[in-house]
Amino acid sequence: MNLSKSTLWAFVSVLALGCVPAHSQDVSAVSQASASAPAKPAALDLYGRLPAFSSPRLSPDGTKLAHLVNVGTGQALVIIDLSNLQVIGGLRSIENKVRGLSWVGNDYLLISTSTAASLPFAAGKGEYTQGLIYTLATRSVQTVFARNPELARIMISGAIIRDTPTGPAIYSQAFDARDGTADLYRVDPATNRATQIARGRNVGNYLLDSAGEPVARSTYYAETGTWSVDVKRDGGWPRVWSTTALLDQPSLIGFGASTKSVIVQAKLEGDDEPKYRELSLETGQWTDLAFDTQPDSLIYHPVTKLLIGTVRTSDEGPVYDITDPAAARTWRAVRTAFKDRHPSIQSWAANMRSLIVETDGNGDPGTYNLVDLDRGVAEIVGQSYPDIAANQVGEIRSVSYTAADGMTIPGYLTLPPGVGEPRSLPLVVLPHGGPAARDTFGFDWWAQAIAAQGYVVLQPNFRGSDGLGEAHLSAGYGQWGRKMQTDLSDGVRWLASQGMIDPKRVCIVGASYGGYAAMAGPTLDTGIYRCAVAVAGVSDLNEMIRWSGGGSRGRESPVVRYWMRFMGAEKLGDPALDALSPALMADRADAPMLLIHGRDDTVVPYDQSVRLYNALRRAGKPVELVPLDDEDHWLSTAATRQRMLDETVRFLKANNPVD
Repeated sequence: MNLSKSTLWAFVSVLALGCVPAHSQDVSAVSQASASAPAKPAALDLYGRLPAFSSPRLSPDGTKLAHLVNVGTGQALVIIDLSNLQVIGGLRSIENKVRGLSWVGNDYLLISTSTAASLPFAAGKGEYTQGLIYTLATRSVQTVFARNPELARIMISGAIIRDTPTGPAIYSQAFDARDGTADLYRVDPATNRATQIARGRNVGNYLLDSAGEPVARSTYYAETGTWSVDVKRDGGWPRVWSTTALLDQPSLIGFGASTKSVIVQAKLEGDDEPKYRELSLETGQWTDLAFDTQPDSLIYHPVTKLLIGTVRTSDEGPVYDITDPAAARTWRAVRTAFKDRHPSIQSWAANMRSLIVETDGNGDPGTYNLVDLDRGVAEIVGQSYPDIAANQVGEIRSVSYTAADGMTIPGYLTLPPGVGEPRSLPLVVLPHGGPAARDTFGFDWWAQAIAAQGYVVLQPNFRGSDGLGEAHLSAGYGQWGRKMQTDLSDGVRWLASQGMIDPKRVCIVGASYGGYAAMAGPTLDTGIYRCAVAVAGVSDLNEMIRWSGGGSRGRESPVVRYWMRFMGAEKLGDPALDALSPALMADRADAPMLLIHGRDDTVVPYDQSVRLYNALRRAGKPVELVPLDDEDHWLSTAATRQRMLDETVRFLKANNPVD
């Protein structure tokens, strides 16, 4: 539904969404808000809501700010004129789940959404990305590719935005609705007409220069594992470099210092782990990046689209290494202004003189700041959870402990609000998903919600977690239900040895791989947990591999290869995985379980929770199953996120009370 300016302003004002800056001050004087005396814990529903303010994006000219707001049942779009702080556009509600916002020039906005759907040329249901073009002048919305009936309204691999000589444009790969072939199209935001600009089977990613011209692409053939970088030259796409990667598939990230080179993350001969390197499109030669350490992500100039810096994760917040002089000066000012507040850059204006900076962590549940170097001010433009006070944020600590085999396991501890010295408190272990992912220091709505109930929360970066070096990642290969599991209970034993927690009052909660770990706690690593809550967990490993392979694809699927390496399967249907499958070990369960799963999950099928539920019921073990209608793998909607929290806390309090 579209809104007039006056209607939208009234709508935003009534909801008190915090669109107008709360205050401004000299950049050099910004300091962290200090938490006062302990306050009454925040209500659970404050954590269950989607963030009140999210996805802020500055227009290229820096005059407008677009962002999302929580409207209870979903999200709305708000656009502000920063010269007078007036709302100049937006949408009362957005259908489907919003995944991101991108300016297309200064007059259009691309809203990326996703929904679970079945396509006639694809096997099974998938989570597909769609695009909505919002026109500021008319406050109207169109679906990308809607003016081209031969194309499915799906943006493959997201969208690329370029300010071309003929105006701003959206580039995306699209499916031909008739046969499922996919090619690259240019979409004019003014007309929503799509024009094919490149054809290519098995293309994973295109790189376009600042004018929107295709320069390079990556291709991948799942059957053979052949991955290559191709360059646009003389009307064709000759290959520059290729490798065979049945596992550790490389990634084409972006341009290097010029459009004559590209950045590829790949594992070359002699490497312990995949690394970012620069590949010459002219000679095929590799060059190491001119940075001190291997980064976690890269920074690109908003206009030239060339590499200007890197970002590395640390417990002190993101560490930026920027080569562009103007951008480096801007970052130094930000780092000084927001010292000890873990600042991260969310959006730049084209001139890089104004930007949106997010902070979060101890005493800060998420704050977005507009930094304007020309005016020398930083203004708070929004907060993720404005109703959670600084002294209601549980203290977050970086910790590490030694696993039984001597391996160091880093992680994070969240304490109940107001608790400084935990002694003999109940514990919830909250392992992350992936498993090749990691937890980071900062405000975690799920961990904080549980801690607010009086529990200590441990988030271990167990072996197999990513972002901590290849040795830590590869130590998890083949360790599902084995050392990846005991890394969690080793953390319980360490906390008990420190006197922080009561080892007789421990539960485990997790989603995705963390859901598997929660299922495996009472069935494979018994004697540790009083209860378990598994969200979208895997309960039958061989069945999960079979489902991921789609039947006929079998081991040729990269997803299947990934699962087999981490699970430790030697072959399809490996009987060794049965002993690691909670659904097949249900008779060993020594604690009640709560299973929560979205019916529209396209990553781990709902059937995985049903299998364990039925097995536990047959074994006479206490179990509950909560299906989430219209929910995917990521707890994307406000209603299901709140339902998950309500059910989790109810179950924890019933089986592991704080008092």
